[in-house]
Amino acid sequence: DDLLDKLDLYISSIHEERPGLVKKIRHSEQLGLTQARLTGWKAAVGDVVAILDAHIEVHVQWAEPLLARIKEDRTVILTPVFDKVDFDDLIVIPYMANADGFDWALWCRYEAFRPEWYALKDESQPGKSPSVMGILVADRKFFGEIGSLDGGMKTYGGENVELGIRVWLCGGSIEVIPCSKVAHIERFHKPYAPDLSALVRRNALRVAEVWMDDYKYNVEVAWNLPIGNHGIDIGDVSERKKLRERLKCKPFQWYLDNVYPMLELLQDLLGYGALINDRWPAECVDQGPAPGSTPILYGCHFFSSQHCYYLTDGKLYIGGIQSHKYSSNNCLVDPGSGVSPGLYQCNLAQQKKLHMFWDFKQGGQIQNRDTKRCLEVVLGDLYPRLVLQQCSGQRWTIQHVITAQKRHINSEKQVL
Repeated sequence: DDLLDKLDLYISSIHEERPGLVKKIRHSEQLGLTQARLTGWKAAVGDVVAILDAHIEVHVQWAEPLLARIKEDRTVILTPVFDKVDFDDLIVIPYMANADGFDWALWCRYEAFRPEWYALKDESQPGKSPSVMGILVADRKFFGEIGSLDGGMKTYGGENVELGIRVWLCGGSIEVIPCSKVAHIERFHKPYAPDLSALVRRNALRVAEVWMDDYKYNVEVAWNLPIGNHGIDIGDVSERKKLRERLKCKPFQWYLDNVYPMLELLQDLLGYGALINDRWPAECVDQGPAPGSTPILYGCHFFSSQHCYYLTDGKLYIGGIQSHKYSSNNCLVDPGSGVSPGLYQCNLAQQKKLHMFWDFKQGGQIQNRDTKRCLEVVLGDLYPRLVLQQCSGQRWTIQHVITAQKRHINSEKQVL
């Protein structure tokens, strides 16, 4: 209601003192975040356009540092620093300047700036960023020249990462401006859908198809989808691919090497997804309660806590896979005593010289290379549980197997 008659009255009151200052445009139907932003950009007439969330407040003199930087270089897309507004009491919590990154599922995350920024020892200087978090300021004409926003994105998610990758590959750059600050309130719930995952997944796959070349498999693996055959409608991407050709954009490898070298390729995989024992087909291996170091068997729901990854060197990750070189995955280990399997960060397991390498073929047993014990399932007092014991021939299957045709993922010639 506040965005209907009340908004009209408010704009009218502004126009009494500053006629024409505010231009209001309404869509006749809900088209989603990207289309709303595109409509605003198309209606803008100034030299510089700022695309903002509705749920932000700007700090005093937030615009001047942005305008000064664009005057220096019209090919840079800028974003301010976000302070957090607490949802319950509206207290503003200051945030430090950080780069805007993402994981292979294309969920956003904050990153440290590159080392060269810290070497400047001047926190007022712009910092290079792999992406934007959503709010951006740009030269209006350059924003159009480089393709504005992908109108094929639906509702929410991924559009900011797509912009970041495209700008870097096609002749521009992304920077965070520490001297420009806005205050952002995180909504208690998103109005678009109860669960945003399906929307972000679809948009992420669209980004991967247009911009990631042979590396698009990383997005499919991150979303636990079969490589090359995810079966999800991502819309028509032909015009975006033509845009990439017309702008003579660089390959995605250049982005990995020069912009986001901390992004870790999901390689050396033989299989991934849910890990299921043939005697208990409705139960999946699960990382268990976190924090904790004991994997469990739990009813299959196929979310991240049940995502497992078997590697060419014999490691078996449980509970997701990390997208960044500075992060450690959780490895299944045989502690060497007792019957319960363990789950430890792989670097810690290696330091402790725990038994962390397994032999596994699809449809066969999972046997530790050192102890020769097998990961098996026994019926406890109330429910089945994971144990390590002498191998009895129990068989396991993993949801997705990397076929011999997907050699670009693996550095070793081995298949399940």
